[in-house]
Amino acid sequence: MNGKSFTIGQLAREAGIHLETVRYYERRGLLPKPPRTRSGYRLFPIYTAKRLRFIKRAQDLGFSLAEIRELLALRVSRKTSSAVVRSRAEAKITDIERKIRTLQSMHRSLRKLTNACAGCGTISECIIGSLEGEDG
Repeated sequence: MNGKSFTIGQLAREAGIHLETVRYYERRGLLPKPPRTRSGYRLFPIYTAKRLRFIKRAQDLGFSLAEIRELLALRVSRKTSSAVVRSRAEAKITDIERKIRTLQSMHRSLRKLTNACAGCGTISECIIGSLEGEDG
């Protein structure tokens, strides 16, 4: 590290992610194309590690890469207010709550199927038969 930039390996270590993840984010446009040395090595500005940590944290909170790209664009726009960002976060909360309800419904249905299956009958009398639409 020269204090001004990272190689891709140094960047991956600094951000706590795999090198291939850095390449993937670069291909997806989440990282600007870095300049290259004469020998072809990419030299990422030091702020790129912070950007990568932002991306990973946003993913941990359920944001898709497309949503993260939008958040990154909002982050650099002087016209963006905190109200706009809050609105995006509230929309994500609503989406997560919908997913939770869907998962809870799936859980109840699967629990009902497993409770109805004693595990000693034929396949058609149990979970697989139920999933096939039979009376199991």
